[in-house]
Order: sequence, then C-alpha cells, then structure tokens
Amino acid sequence: MAESAKKVAQQAEDRLDKVAKNVRERFDRITEGRFTDEIKNGRFADQVDHGIDQGRAEARRREQGGSAR
Repeated sequence: MAESAKKVAQQAEDRLDKVAKNVRERFDRITEGRFTDEIKNGRFADQVDHGIDQGRAEARRREQGGSAR
C-alpha cells in the first residue's frame, strides 16, 4: 500500500509541475515578457511611495503641535 501511495504522490507532483510550467508560459505569452523585462530593467526601482512620505510629514507636524495638514 505504501508503494501505491508513493506512486500517486509522484504522479500528483508531476501534474503540478506541468501546471506550473503551463502557467508560466501563458503568463509570459500574455505579457509578452514586458512585465518581467521592466522589473529587470529597474522600471519600478526609482518610483517613490509618496503616501509614506506624506504620512511621515503629517506625523511630524502633529508631534510638533501643528495640525495634520
């Protein structure tokens, strides 16, 4: 019985590997590699999250006794 369970587990793992490969291929086809290429080229590296900066500035003003805005 243990051999049978190992065989079933191996088959399930093989199927999952195939599914993962298909998903990666379809994603690359859909995006035509654009998203991955943009990340590799640093497209998003220079963008600053202004919301965090604004929140810090507001907190600093509140601590100094000023209004939030």
